Amino acid sequence: MDGCRTGGRPWNVERRRRPRCHDRFFGAFRDGPPNSGKPTSTGEPTRSLNMPILHGVNASPFVRKVRVALVEKGIDYQLNPVMPMGVSDEYKQKSPLGKIPCWEDGDYLLPDSSCIIAYLDKTHPNPSLYPSDAASFGRAVWYEEYADTKLVEVCTPVFFERVVKARILKQPVDEERIASVRENEQPPVFDYFEGQLADREYLAGGRFSIADIATASPFVNLMHGGATLDASRWPKLAAYLERIHSRPS
Repeated sequence: MDGCRTGGRPWNVERRRRPRCHDRFFGAFRDGPPNSGKPTSTGEPTRSLNMPILHGVNASPFVRKVRVALVEKGIDYQLNPVMPMGVSDEYKQKSPLGKIPCWEDGDYLLPDSSCIIAYLDKTHPNPSLYPSDAASFGRAVWYEEYADTKLVEVCTPVFFERVVKARILKQPVDEERIASVRENEQPPVFDYFEGQLADREYLAGGRFSIADIATASPFVNLMHGGATLDASRWPKLAAYLERIHSRPS
């Protein structure tokens, strides 16, 4: 599938191999870590290793958030590929809302990407993914919330139509829906980020943070849906995504 390009290079170029039990962070629909098994709906680990388990699939922007955080912090884990559709009652015992991701470390269970990353930042504080000063911290968690809601809302329909429906569900693609999202729903959200970035390298606190992880992740789904970002219309956002997606993580 064609990749989104800014400045002539795909957003998700891989620079180097990742630590053990990881593959490309900003990939989509790739296999999980070695020997992670086939996707399931049960929430049961597909292999037994003495390391934490991340339940979910790579294509999810929320699972991707956690995977980026794990590599930034150098935490080894195993991925149990739980599909987000038709999850079992067993999995709902781990994640009561039936959503992915869910973190499992021994008898400790924690659903929700934002909760998981906040927890990991306490158990593995270096490097911290949250700004230290109160004002920047507040902005960072706001950008995370906005990305997890509004940005995901406008980026995932393209991915759902062209990847999930076309390749998995074997259903016709609604290109009119895609065109409507691209023309009417995405521009105001992209305009917001363009204005927020101004001349900043990162969104909050002057360094890489949860705000950047959450914002960059949905654009990978957009890319794998065959869409491109108009760098002439949103030059700051395009340059920003180029920087974030070029990180080793």
